[in-house]
Order: sequence, then structure tokens, then C-alpha cells
Amino acid sequence: MKHERGILLIEVLVSMLIASVALLGTVTLMARSTRNEMESYQRVQALTLVQDMVSRINANRQVAACYSNGATGLTTGTGSAAPPTCATGTPTPTALQAATANADLAAWRNALLGAGEVSGGNKVGAMIGAIGCVEQIDATNNIYRVTVVWQGLMPTAAPSLTCGQNQFGPDDKLRRAVSVQVRIANLT
Repeated sequence: MKHERGILLIEVLVSMLIASVALLGTVTLMARSTRNEMESYQRVQALTLVQDMVSRINANRQVAACYSNGATGLTTGTGSAAPPTCATGTPTPTALQAATANADLAAWRNALLGAGEVSGGNKVGAMIGAIGCVEQIDATNNIYRVTVVWQGLMPTAAPSLTCGQNQFGPDDKLRRAVSVQVRIANLT
């Protein structure tokens, strides 16, 4: 019996070490799962916002150039000024078409800034640092690209799109982007 004194204590300590390693692994797994869930949530939000703007452009297709500020391109959202007033388009927009385009751009900017959900007076309904861009890719064929970019949680490869470039760190490895091209038919 003298030789077995303290064995139970050693067994308990070893068991506690094994349990703590297992718990640490579980906590790490939960943290990764939460981060991946947030990345997925942000991507779904971005896709929803891209599709929202595509639908708005399609609904007011006669003045699609208003949405991209002509060939200049439009950038709105976090860290950017309010969208310019619609004054371009072919043909020249009617007052209703211009007002619709201006309202659409303002609503899209508010959605990018998270106005859809407020918590404690803060807008929290969008992605981290959301920025939206509408670019006229081909004026002859009426092709536009709608892009939403935001800050991810883990570094990955930087997207090749220029929307929001250098806004999320020096090497853009935290920048995420989703983009859709839309072609507006010319029925004349």
C-alpha cells in the first residue's frame, strides 16, 4: 500500500488534463463555427442587396445610366457621400424616372449602412463596412455591374474587382465581394 499512495491523485490530474484539452478543442471549434456562420450571414446579406439593386435597375430601365452615374460609376455606403442626383440617361429622364432612381439609390445606400435593423440607436442591419458600386461596363450594350463589398473576419485572397479597393486593410485580404452583371435590353 505504501507504493500506491498518491496514484489516485495522479489519475485525477491526468483526467483533468485530458478533459481540459477536450474542452479547449470544443471551444476552438465553436469559435470557428461562429465566425463561419457570420461570414455566411454577411454573404447572404450582400447577395440580397445586390439583387435588390438589380431589381431596381430593371424596374426603371429607361434611365439605367442614372444608377451608375453614367460612365463615371457610383460608389455608395460606408465612408462615401450620398449618391449624386440623377440627371443623366438616354433619353433624358422624366421627373418621375429621376425621382425613382434617386429614391432607389438613397434606399440602397441606407440598406448598405444597415438602416434595416437598429440596436441601441446603432444601425446594425448590414455587413461590416458595406460599400455598393454600380458601374456601366458597356454603354453600347447597356451592361452594368452591381457589386457589394464588405469586411470579412479572416484574411483570404483579395477580390479582383475594384469596388471598395484599399478600404479594408493594405492588402485587401479582408475584403469580400459579390457582383452581378445585368444587361438592359434596348427595345427600340
